[in-house]
Amino acid sequence: MTRRELIDILSIPHTDTSAIEDLKHRAHEVMEREVGTEVYYRGIIEFSNICTLDCHYCGIRRSNTRVTDRYTLSKQEIIDTALWCAESGYGSLVLQSGERRDPAFISFVEDLIRTIRQESVSQRLPDGLGITLGIGEQEEETYQRLAESGAHRYLLRIETTNEALFRRIHPPSQTLTDRISCLKSLRKTGYQVGTGVMIGLPGQSIDMLADDILFFRDMDVDMIGMGPYIVHEDSPMAHRGMMEKESLMQLSLNMIAAVRLALPDVNIASTTALQALYPDGRERGLTYGANVTMPNLTPQSVRKGYQLYQGKPCVEESKTECRGCLRGRIASIGRTVGFDAWGDSPHALRRTRARHDSLSRTVSF
Repeated sequence: MTRRELIDILSIPHTDTSAIEDLKHRAHEVMEREVGTEVYYRGIIEFSNICTLDCHYCGIRRSNTRVTDRYTLSKQEIIDTALWCAESGYGSLVLQSGERRDPAFISFVEDLIRTIRQESVSQRLPDGLGITLGIGEQEEETYQRLAESGAHRYLLRIETTNEALFRRIHPPSQTLTDRISCLKSLRKTGYQVGTGVMIGLPGQSIDMLADDILFFRDMDVDMIGMGPYIVHEDSPMAHRGMMEKESLMQLSLNMIAAVRLALPDVNIASTTALQALYPDGRERGLTYGANVTMPNLTPQSVRKGYQLYQGKPCVEESKTECRGCLRGRIASIGRTVGFDAWGDSPHALRRTRARHDSLSRTVSF
């Protein structure tokens, strides 16, 4: 798709019902053809809210002294939750935390990955759970260690590809150049690479979002996790406010559809932040071409301590309640869950096969 076409899609207002229905139909048609209609779960464990960074938009940023319940789950708590995930048929999980790079933390994560992969092997999951990591910027050597332990997907959101906007929402120590470098290191290391942006940031334009999508395409990413920008009252950006709710929701849905049309065979998440805007937000995201969702498995005892934005939903629900609720939500839009599957994107699988074929030809010569 051209930049102009992307801008036109992203500009569709919530009042233009005819254009919205046409966009949904196109996105669903491409999704059905390229990735199928099954929805894949990524059971997310937010295992630590300790962070060394100070992103201006984030509720668990280092300088937010109002977060008094800083925590890191024990290894056993995480393992028990991961095994519940496997037994419930989710097939795949996300280990997410605040960003740290100290050796003790990296060793802890490395051990977690290895143990989860080993202990989750079953007849239904002969290779154990699929594991996605979301622990921020790391050295390439660290990415390699964690991949060798058994992680095979990594989500590192770019947040915005516009350099001036990136600088406005991050402290000087964090740079767009470093973030892009990390994404390249992840690809080099062999991960299925995911990224994404916040939608509706103060000072963000439709043109910037179109450029974000072109960046996803040029980086050849395998999965996308995006969500609306929702203010956290304890962040430095709180005074700048946020978009009107209905317009922000439509822009976020337009973004999902535009990504589906521009990158037909990648995985796209319908994120929890959509549900923070409207109770049926995640279902809406799935009707615009998303095919992944992330039920929250974080223990209730600490879940309130991991709020990146205000009004995060499902904070009071147990993982069992969330399981039944989400399955019902997905059924309500005529979709089914892809149980006991890693749910890798066709884009990633095709690239892996192409690389294997290329190596085979090289060896044969």
